[in-house]
Amino acid sequence: MHGGRDVANDASTVFDLVILGGGSGGYAAALRAAQLGLDVALIEKDKVGGTCLHKGCIPTKALLHAGEVADQSRESAEFGVKTSFEGIDMAGVHKYKDGVISGLYKGLQGLIASRKVTYVEGSGYLSSPTSVDVNGQRYEGRHILLATGSVPKSLPGLTIDHERIISSDDALVMNRVPKSAIILGGGVIGVEFASAWKSFGTDVTVVEGLKHLVPVEDENSSKLLERAFRKRGIKFNLGTFFDKAEYTADGVKVTLADGKEFEAEVLLVAIGRGPVSQGLGYEEAGVAMDRGFVLADEYCRTNVPTVSAVGDLIPTLQLAHVGFAEGILVAERLAGLNPVPIDYAGVPRVTYCNPEVASVGLTEEQAKERYGADTVVTLKYNLAGNGRSKILRTTGEVKLVQVRDGAVVGVHMVGDRMGEQVGEAQLIYNWEALPAEVAQLIHAHPTQTEALGEAHLALAGKPLHSHD
Repeated sequence: MHGGRDVANDASTVFDLVILGGGSGGYAAALRAAQLGLDVALIEKDKVGGTCLHKGCIPTKALLHAGEVADQSRESAEFGVKTSFEGIDMAGVHKYKDGVISGLYKGLQGLIASRKVTYVEGSGYLSSPTSVDVNGQRYEGRHILLATGSVPKSLPGLTIDHERIISSDDALVMNRVPKSAIILGGGVIGVEFASAWKSFGTDVTVVEGLKHLVPVEDENSSKLLERAFRKRGIKFNLGTFFDKAEYTADGVKVTLADGKEFEAEVLLVAIGRGPVSQGLGYEEAGVAMDRGFVLADEYCRTNVPTVSAVGDLIPTLQLAHVGFAEGILVAERLAGLNPVPIDYAGVPRVTYCNPEVASVGLTEEQAKERYGADTVVTLKYNLAGNGRSKILRTTGEVKLVQVRDGAVVGVHMVGDRMGEQVGEAQLIYNWEALPAEVAQLIHAHPTQTEALGEAHLALAGKPLHSHD
């Protein structure tokens, strides 16, 4: 235990807030609540920072950046730079990745200590609507926040053996580059690993049961990513679901529902993440649940007045920055600040494969369902007209979705570094900007963010570097 007070020697053991889980949602709530003067206990069985810092966002993006460096070294002659690519040193890659994680982890530990949060290491159990038991000791709280996160999911009959059939957790610590891999699932996790492994030299095949890769994105973004993956030599099979997996002499064979078969050295199961909620006392304390998720309202309140829940544990977007926002919302609500509920459509979404897929707001299909097909206007701006994208040799598009004569309700981008442009896109959507209002803003030249400005110029009826 560090920071806060020594509960074992303190007769007053009732905290304002006891948080079970130290991932993105839990630690954000702890930091904000402590900042607002609440007495906070944060309980974590592993390492503060949770999935995002240790097994998700940060390590996967480090692998993707290492892959980007590998691709650049292979392709450097195209830019007049002579280099040689000698291969991937996975020990070196992990040293780089783990160094990034370690630095952020130490900084986070320091933050928690500086805010005087009582940090408790151990597995917690919700023993009542106002208490959590850890290491044989009870921590009483006027309010309890559940933030126990998620773990990789599998399918019935598909056992993850951590050697040939692996999860994303396993893939992050592999000491070799697999010669070939089948990735089950073409969502964010699947396509990010497909991208990184292809850059490392793996022969990759993605199997997605739905009709497109990144199926929750706008269909145009999915098609652009599929085109880019074909060009990179990443294979994929769409529209047919998984049937079974069997071991071969030196790998795994996957059979689909239509009888099609694929073989590879490893099978990565990347079908999503499920909530960590079983055996933790939630149901016994009366907390309403559905398929393992804790149910919560727009203020992250459960049906139990003294219990809230955030992050991957509740059925909202499984994104670290959503966890941050939900944790902050709970802390501010408990401190009496009357925060505004989160508009989940206004949350920026980024898939960090090569090329990147970034979006905020509604897809074209969602906008048509909400506003009517006749009232929705779309515009596509090709990055071929963007000078900075030409320099970077990236292709892709910016697609805008607008309610006719009204605000832009969706921004969808595909291309290298598009994740860095989504901040402005977020402001455009959340401030309900009109195309003409964005068009009058001056974007620096040459930058990729110009593409957003040019798209809005075109949608406002005064295109510059694009055709009418």
